[in-house]
Amino acid sequence: MANILQSSLMTNFLYPLVLMFVLTYAILEKINIFGKEGDKTQIHAILSLVIALIFVGAVFPKIIVANLIQFMTVGLVIIFVALMLWGFVSGKGELPKGMMKPMGWIVGLAVLFAVLWATGVGSPIATGLVKVFSALFNSSWSGVFWTNFLVIALIGVVIAVVLVKPKVEAAASS
Repeated sequence: MANILQSSLMTNFLYPLVLMFVLTYAILEKINIFGKEGDKTQIHAILSLVIALIFVGAVFPKIIVANLIQFMTVGLVIIFVALMLWGFVSGKGELPKGMMKPMGWIVGLAVLFAVLWATGVGSPIATGLVKVFSALFNSSWSGVFWTNFLVIALIGVVIAVVLVKPKVEAAASS
Protein backbone atom coordinates (compact mmCIF):
# COMPACT_ATOMS: atom_id res chain seq x y z
CA MET A 1 0.00 0.00 0.00
CA ALA A 2 1.48 3.35 -1.04
CA ASN A 3 1.49 6.34 1.25
CA ILE A 4 1.21 10.04 0.36
CA LEU A 5 4.97 10.37 -0.15
CA GLN A 6 4.86 7.70 -2.87
CA SER A 7 1.85 9.07 -4.69
CA SER A 8 2.06 9.98 -8.35
CA LEU A 9 1.45 13.66 -7.59
CA MET A 10 4.50 13.78 -5.35
CA THR A 11 6.89 11.64 -7.42
CA ASN A 12 5.96 12.97 -10.86
CA PHE A 13 5.32 16.62 -10.03
CA LEU A 14 6.24 17.99 -6.61
CA TYR A 15 9.63 16.33 -6.02
CA PRO A 16 11.03 17.20 -9.48
CA LEU A 17 9.59 20.72 -9.22
CA VAL A 18 11.18 21.39 -5.84
CA LEU A 19 14.48 19.81 -6.90
CA MET A 20 14.80 21.89 -10.07
CA PHE A 21 13.62 25.06 -8.33
CA VAL A 22 16.15 24.74 -5.51
CA LEU A 23 19.04 23.79 -7.81
CA THR A 24 18.33 26.58 -10.29
CA TYR A 25 17.82 29.15 -7.55
CA ALA A 26 21.07 28.15 -5.82
CA ILE A 27 23.01 28.39 -9.08
CA LEU A 28 21.50 31.78 -9.95
CA GLU A 29 22.24 33.12 -6.47
CA LYS A 30 25.83 31.87 -6.70
CA ILE A 31 26.75 33.16 -10.15
CA ASN A 32 24.87 36.51 -10.03
CA ILE A 33 24.14 36.47 -13.74
CA PHE A 34 21.98 39.60 -13.48
CA GLY A 35 24.62 41.64 -11.67
CA LYS A 36 25.28 42.42 -8.02
CA GLU A 37 23.55 45.78 -7.79
CA GLY A 38 20.17 45.69 -6.10
CA ASP A 39 18.31 42.72 -4.74
CA LYS A 40 17.85 40.16 -7.52
CA THR A 41 16.36 37.47 -5.26
CA GLN A 42 12.86 37.88 -6.70
CA ILE A 43 14.15 37.60 -10.28
CA HIS A 44 16.10 34.49 -9.36
CA ALA A 45 13.05 32.95 -7.69
CA ILE A 46 10.71 33.69 -10.61
CA LEU A 47 13.19 32.42 -13.20
CA SER A 48 13.85 29.28 -11.11
CA LEU A 49 10.13 28.61 -10.83
CA VAL A 50 9.61 28.99 -14.59
CA ILE A 51 12.52 26.67 -15.36
CA ALA A 52 11.25 24.13 -12.81
CA LEU A 53 7.72 24.24 -14.28
CA ILE A 54 9.08 23.72 -17.80
CA PHE A 55 11.17 20.82 -16.49
CA VAL A 56 8.16 19.19 -14.83
CA GLY A 57 6.21 19.44 -18.08
CA ALA A 58 8.77 17.35 -19.98
CA VAL A 59 8.82 13.59 -19.39
CA PHE A 60 12.23 12.42 -20.64
CA PRO A 61 14.36 14.86 -18.57
CA LYS A 62 12.44 13.84 -15.43
CA ILE A 63 13.20 10.18 -16.12
CA ILE A 64 16.91 10.95 -16.59
CA VAL A 65 17.05 12.99 -13.38
CA ALA A 66 15.18 10.30 -11.43
CA ASN A 67 17.63 7.66 -12.64
CA LEU A 68 20.63 9.86 -11.82
CA ILE A 69 19.28 10.54 -8.34
CA GLN A 70 18.86 6.82 -7.74
CA PHE A 71 22.47 6.32 -8.84
CA MET A 72 23.60 9.20 -6.63
CA THR A 73 21.90 7.82 -3.52
CA VAL A 74 23.42 4.37 -4.00
CA GLY A 75 26.79 5.95 -4.79
CA LEU A 76 26.67 8.10 -1.66
CA VAL A 77 25.97 5.06 0.49
CA ILE A 78 28.88 3.18 -1.11
CA ILE A 79 31.22 6.14 -0.57
CA PHE A 80 30.01 6.53 3.02
CA VAL A 81 30.66 2.86 3.80
CA ALA A 82 34.08 2.98 2.11
CA LEU A 83 35.09 6.09 4.08
CA MET A 84 33.82 4.55 7.32
CA LEU A 85 35.88 1.41 6.71
CA TRP A 86 38.91 3.51 5.75
CA GLY A 87 38.52 5.52 8.96
CA PHE A 88 38.39 2.33 11.02
CA VAL A 89 41.47 0.89 9.32
CA SER A 90 43.63 4.01 9.17
CA GLY A 91 42.54 5.69 12.37
CA LYS A 92 42.27 8.97 10.43
CA GLY A 93 39.42 10.42 8.47
CA GLU A 94 41.47 11.51 5.47
CA LEU A 95 42.64 9.81 2.30
CA PRO A 96 46.34 9.52 1.48
CA LYS A 97 47.65 12.09 -0.99
CA GLY A 98 48.19 9.52 -3.74
CA MET A 99 44.56 8.36 -3.57
CA MET A 100 42.83 11.60 -4.57
CA LYS A 101 43.57 11.39 -8.31
CA PRO A 102 42.57 7.70 -8.69
CA MET A 103 39.41 8.34 -6.66
CA GLY A 104 38.60 11.28 -8.94
CA TRP A 105 38.96 9.05 -12.01
CA ILE A 106 36.77 6.37 -10.44
CA VAL A 107 34.06 8.89 -9.56
CA GLY A 108 34.28 10.45 -13.03
CA LEU A 109 33.91 7.09 -14.76
CA ALA A 110 31.02 6.15 -12.45
CA VAL A 111 29.21 9.40 -13.32
CA LEU A 112 29.86 8.83 -17.04
CA PHE A 113 28.42 5.32 -16.84
CA ALA A 114 25.47 6.60 -14.80
CA VAL A 115 24.65 9.26 -17.39
CA LEU A 116 24.95 6.74 -20.23
CA TRP A 117 22.65 4.36 -18.35
CA ALA A 118 20.14 7.05 -17.30
CA THR A 119 19.79 8.44 -20.82
CA GLY A 120 19.50 5.01 -22.43
CA VAL A 121 22.51 5.63 -24.67
CA GLY A 122 24.52 3.02 -22.79
CA SER A 123 22.32 0.09 -23.82
CA PRO A 124 23.67 -0.20 -27.40
CA ILE A 125 27.20 0.32 -26.09
CA ALA A 126 26.75 -2.41 -23.47
CA THR A 127 25.25 -4.76 -26.07
CA GLY A 128 28.22 -4.14 -28.36
CA LEU A 129 30.69 -4.77 -25.54
CA VAL A 130 28.93 -8.01 -24.62
CA LYS A 131 29.22 -9.17 -28.23
CA VAL A 132 32.93 -8.26 -28.36
CA PHE A 133 33.74 -9.98 -25.05
CA SER A 134 31.66 -12.98 -26.05
CA ALA A 135 33.62 -13.28 -29.29
CA LEU A 136 36.92 -12.90 -27.44
CA PHE A 137 36.27 -15.18 -24.48
CA ASN A 138 33.45 -17.61 -25.38
CA SER A 139 34.53 -18.76 -28.84
CA SER A 140 35.86 -22.22 -29.62
CA TRP A 141 39.38 -20.85 -30.17
CA SER A 142 39.51 -18.44 -27.22
CA GLY A 143 40.50 -20.89 -24.45
CA VAL A 144 43.62 -22.10 -26.28
CA PHE A 145 44.51 -18.59 -27.47
CA TRP A 146 44.30 -16.92 -24.04
CA THR A 147 46.19 -19.77 -22.34
CA ASN A 148 49.04 -19.46 -24.85
CA PHE A 149 48.93 -15.67 -24.64
CA LEU A 150 49.29 -15.74 -20.83
CA VAL A 151 52.15 -18.26 -20.95
CA ILE A 152 54.05 -16.19 -23.52
CA ALA A 153 53.38 -12.97 -21.57
CA LEU A 154 54.67 -14.58 -18.33
CA ILE A 155 57.80 -15.80 -20.11
CA GLY A 156 58.34 -12.30 -21.50
CA VAL A 157 57.96 -10.75 -18.03
CA VAL A 158 60.41 -13.24 -16.52
CA ILE A 159 62.97 -12.57 -19.28
CA ALA A 160 62.53 -8.81 -18.84
CA VAL A 161 63.05 -9.09 -15.07
CA VAL A 162 66.19 -11.20 -15.52
CA LEU A 163 67.71 -8.99 -18.23
CA VAL A 164 67.07 -5.63 -16.62
CA LYS A 165 70.09 -4.57 -14.66
CA PRO A 166 69.33 -3.16 -11.25
CA LYS A 167 70.23 0.48 -10.80
CA VAL A 168 73.14 0.81 -8.46
CA GLU A 169 72.83 3.90 -6.36
CA ALA A 170 76.14 5.52 -5.83
CA ALA A 171 76.78 6.14 -2.20
CA ALA A 172 77.35 9.80 -1.52
CA SER A 173 80.84 10.17 -0.19
CA SER A 174 81.51 13.10 1.99
